[in-house]
Amino acid sequence: MDFVEQVKSSVDIVRFIGEYVRLKKLGTRYVGICPFHVEKTPSFGVNAAHQFYKCFGCGAGGDIFNFVMQLEGVTFFEALKSVAERNGIPMPKRAEYADPQAKQRASLLEIHEAAARLFQSNLNGPTGAHAREYLKGRGVTPDQAAEFGLGLSADSWDQLTRRLQQDGYSQELLEDSGLANRRESGGFYDRFRARLMFPIHDESGRIIGFGGRALKAGDEPKYLNSSETALYHKSNVLYNLHRAKVAVRKLDRVVLVEGYMDVIGVYCAGVQEVVASCGTALTNSQVRALKRHTDQIVVNFDPDTAGANAAEKSLQMLLDEGMRVQVLELTGDLDPDEYIKDAGADAYRQALDKAPRYYFWIADRARKKYDMRAGEGRMDAWKAILPSIERIHDKMERLSVAKDMAEYLRVDEALVLEQFRKNQPAAKPAPARSSKAEVPALEKLLLHALLTNEQARAEVVPALAQIEAVKRFTLRNVFDAIFAIEGGGDVLTFSNLEARLGDADKDLLSRVVFADESIEETAALDQARDCLRVLQRQDWELQRSDLKVRIQTAERGGDLHEALRLSQELPRLDALLAARRVKQ
Repeated sequence: MDFVEQVKSSVDIVRFIGEYVRLKKLGTRYVGICPFHVEKTPSFGVNAAHQFYKCFGCGAGGDIFNFVMQLEGVTFFEALKSVAERNGIPMPKRAEYADPQAKQRASLLEIHEAAARLFQSNLNGPTGAHAREYLKGRGVTPDQAAEFGLGLSADSWDQLTRRLQQDGYSQELLEDSGLANRRESGGFYDRFRARLMFPIHDESGRIIGFGGRALKAGDEPKYLNSSETALYHKSNVLYNLHRAKVAVRKLDRVVLVEGYMDVIGVYCAGVQEVVASCGTALTNSQVRALKRHTDQIVVNFDPDTAGANAAEKSLQMLLDEGMRVQVLELTGDLDPDEYIKDAGADAYRQALDKAPRYYFWIADRARKKYDMRAGEGRMDAWKAILPSIERIHDKMERLSVAKDMAEYLRVDEALVLEQFRKNQPAAKPAPARSSKAEVPALEKLLLHALLTNEQARAEVVPALAQIEAVKRFTLRNVFDAIFAIEGGGDVLTFSNLEARLGDADKDLLSRVVFADESIEETAALDQARDCLRVLQRQDWELQRSDLKVRIQTAERGGDLHEALRLSQELPRLDALLAARRVKQ
């Protein structure tokens, strides 16, 4: 077994993908929301027996390495290395990376690890007293600072740049890392200086960038992030998701806050399902990353005007992606971190659990904006919240919420519901029936048996390859590939089989394998034999029918010699069919 197959056979693809996608068992397969395209109902599945995934919405599919390559945008070698290392499988010695792109990314990851060590050393050293005092004032203990990898960039122009150059990294890599800026006069200087440093991780837990908070008066901006790099695209990354995702899946909820310090305060209060966007407005990519783990979210932005406006913009995106949204607005004009310090962790957790659904929050904002003493003001408030209600996908839930809001805003329910119905989009026409070929049950059972049992393949495939009926199979190209693999002495695996097929046949293969018709390995041999017997009988019956037609044609043409010769074949076929009927 080569190293690639060793890694693949050693890692449970369901468990691995389950760290990125919330999967639910459905029959013999696992399903979830596809991480590669926008969808509201699951079309993404993982097959444990054959160690592959397939999305029937966007067509994405493959083995565990394809998943990592597609999700993280890395090369095959990087995906192999990532899967192996995360599962404690040592990589074989190799002098060079597979390609320059992989080599560059590996070097960038090393640079970020080196930078994180230097920043942490600065924080814990003599020059870090001021930063440590700031953290103490924010209620962050040394252990918590260590857990989140907090650090300090030096109050100098080139501490990090000099250290990285001393470690042998080229100027090109320094610039590509997003941690150094090029001087107009030549050379480089540190992007981050005299800032409290927050490492930003990808979902696998690797450091891919930094956020830096200014500690000196007058330093702007207050927060500065790494620039965009081959590793770091801030619109795709959520701070703390690599830590939070286990709790998110366990509790089926995520808490979204605004800043790094809010995350640390909430997380250390025992609410570990907390994340933040990395200094940007929430993006579709970030929402999709969350929805892979849960569709329940509590938005807890700062209570100031900017925070409220950001929350309202985020709501539209979250609702469009089918998330179930609650909004927590804390009392006392405090952000989450401040509230926890002031009221305590228990009070925050209780407030979180009681957070109202988003439409009550929007209604409260509308009530503050319009004169609720007048009927016109109440209708204006209703019109303000109507677009958000219309984003609810479920028709019955939309109607229920509309009734609740009519009562909450003291608007005539009949008038509201009439307007609500008028604003509903026209019903969509029923989708056309699928034009995809239906695969007969016998072909499905036979394919499952051959993929499952080695003895079935050894015994059945040679005989199956001689049967004419296979040429009329819906899966004929799939079975032709099986015959080629077995005839060439290769091992039949799902990935080997799929690699020999075109896109249409790959789709057919995936649909069959994902159907709930898999069989136990112990029963596969008998199943394959039964299918072979049925096909042989059908083949002999077709041969007999064809032979009788040819005999009649010869007789009508006066070729009695040919008719007699053909007639001598009939007893052999009759005997085969009679023997088969006796066995059955």
